[in-house]
Amino acid sequence: MSSLITEKQIGEVCVICEQSKWKGLHLYTSFICTDCERDLVSTDTGDPKYKYFINKLKKINTPEIYS
Repeated sequence: MSSLITEKQIGEVCVICEQSKWKGLHLYTSFICTDCERDLVSTDTGDPKYKYFINKLKKINTPEIYS
């Protein structure tokens, strides 16, 4: 129970910047902070930073649905 309380106090770890943040969105089982989301959507596809984002987003796996 104490680890759950600690996690809530420090936020969640962003899959892109790997820092603990309070605000962001969940994509499947991963968390993306608002700062990284803003950078991601405003980065041009020709920018080298865009490739960095793509590589980080590859960590996100679609959860399996069991029926």
